[in-house]
Parts: sequence; structure tokens; C-alpha cells
Amino acid sequence: MSAALQRLLTWLSPAFPVGSFAWSQGLETAIADGRVRGAAELRDWIAGALEAGTLRTDAIILAHAWRGHEEAAELHELADLAFALTAASERHAETALTGEAFGIAARAWPSDVFARLPRPCPYPVAVGAIGAAQGIGLDDLLLGYLTAAVHAQVSVAVRLVPLGQTAGLQVLAGLEPGVAALAGAAASARLDDIGSIAYAAEIAQMRHETIGTRVFRS
Repeated sequence: MSAALQRLLTWLSPAFPVGSFAWSQGLETAIADGRVRGAAELRDWIAGALEAGTLRTDAIILAHAWRGHEEAAELHELADLAFALTAASERHAETALTGEAFGIAARAWPSDVFARLPRPCPYPVAVGAIGAAQGIGLDDLLLGYLTAAVHAQVSVAVRLVPLGQTAGLQVLAGLEPGVAALAGAAASARLDDIGSIAYAAEIAQMRHETIGTRVFRS
């Protein structure tokens, strides 16, 4: 148990060389447009991703990759689905590049799962499959993955809004119930349960490549 927890904390740490800090998933566009101007708007933006957007989709796909980590064909099908559900080209690049980086870095912990991963491999598929192969429980993996994703979004806002550190921590604390609820639901969700109505976020992701000054890659 302690070894699995150590790996989970290491893999989802900002210090793990995945490069997720470079991507905002459309939040930079929302800030530039004035949609997110403070803590309340940020909380609502991230809550939308958890309840009906990218983070919900990723969590369900991760759970299926965890369960199917021993079947290469299933992992390839999940990868195809994950890419098909990615609306913006920058978001497609993000999940492919971070997934590849995660797979490369995680090879420090040897496993036969790497031979079964698709190339390219979306980030949630890589995390789910490798996490399962290394004995990390699904509930813990989902909770860690989603918490790290929310941290990354808050970090974007702290730098760009700008949002104070205290306000950022208050947003994190306020979103804990939503993160826990999604982690619990995604663990048993079917692929047919995937669906997104987070249109504003998807449009923001598509528009990001056209904004004048950009700090982030999506």
C-alpha cells in the first residue's frame, strides 16, 4: 500500500516531467475574454468541467483503462475514443503529448504494460493503465488524477487573473466535494455515460490558437 501511494504522489506531482503546467485547456481564453475574473467564476468554470466537461470524460476513460490494462486491443479502442472526443486541435495535442511524456517517465518503474499502450496514448489512458499495472487502486487513482487536474487549472488562474494564493486555495477547498463525487461516479460509469455539454470550454479551447498573446499552449 505504501509503495502504491508513493508512486501515486510522485506521478501526479507538478515535479513529474509530464509538462501539464504548459496547458490551460481553454482557461487562458476564458480569462482573456473576461469570463473568469475572480474566484467565483473560476470555481464555476472548473466545476463545469467536473460535472459535464473534459474532466468527467477523462475520468471515465481512465477508469476503463485501469480495468482493461491487460488488453492491448481495449486500450487502443479507448485511445481512439479519447481522441475522437477531443474537440480542439490544441487539446488533442495536449492529451497526446502529456500521455507520451507520462509513459516515458513512468518507465522508471518497469512493467510489461508499456508494450500494450497505443502510440500516441492519451493522458488518461496512460495514467489508468500504468496505475493499474503498478497496483494503484482505482478510487485513489481517480481522486489523485482529478485533484491534480484541478490544481493545474487553479495555478493557471493564479498566474493570469491574477488570483491570490489564498483565493486559489479557497477554490481548491470548495471543489473537493465535486472532485470526490466525480471520482466515485467515474469508477463505475459505462462508456455510454460519457457526454459533454461544456460548450463554452470547448469553444474557448478552439479559439485559444487565435488569441494574440499566449502564455499557455492551449
